[in-house]
Amino acid sequence: MARLVFDLDGTLVDSAPDLQAVANRVLTGEGLAPITLGEARDFIGQGTAVFVRKMRARHGIPESEQPRLLASFMALYENAVEHTRPYPGAVEILSRLRESGHRLGLCTNKPLGPCMALLRHLEIDTCFDAITAGDSLPVHKPDPAPLLRTLESMGEGPAFFIGDSEIDGETASRAGIPFVFFTEGYSKVRMSALPYVATFSRYPHLPGLIDAMLRRVA
Repeated sequence: MARLVFDLDGTLVDSAPDLQAVANRVLTGEGLAPITLGEARDFIGQGTAVFVRKMRARHGIPESEQPRLLASFMALYENAVEHTRPYPGAVEILSRLRESGHRLGLCTNKPLGPCMALLRHLEIDTCFDAITAGDSLPVHKPDPAPLLRTLESMGEGPAFFIGDSEIDGETASRAGIPFVFFTEGYSKVRMSALPYVATFSRYPHLPGLIDAMLRRVA
């Protein structure tokens, strides 16, 4: 059986609507125009601080305001779960993979507080054998350390990292772990630019894909 580590935002869930809602509450409080859902998707991937930095740059807000805006954002983000939805079939497939004997991990740049609030809201907080969040270590993806830490907590066996973006692809490559690319997420580059070993667009396809890759490894 395999160790399967998942990214969260853009891989298991579409969280962009909640991030947009939080960003726009902060911006409204500053008397500024809201961002679009497309902009929210573009800002996701490198952690909350980078999201706020991009949001701030979009409106020409000076760097000196970053700590204050980040604090305002985090105060609202901690329990922002109302608009986030799992991708179709994702929750069911997590259960199916566990029942098949695979060990599941989560490696995300989302801070641990919002991450756990979302997992509990979706009732999938017990699905994972290991969770590494964006503030679990001094570094975050694409540094390979969070992924390697997650895997170290999951024992031995073939490992795959399942994600949706160039950040996830670089993380997997730097960690020496095969990357499985979910095509329906927040990637900002062409598929051909990503170092994947396999791709999927629908969660019901994933178990068969994992089985096929394990046969090749064997």
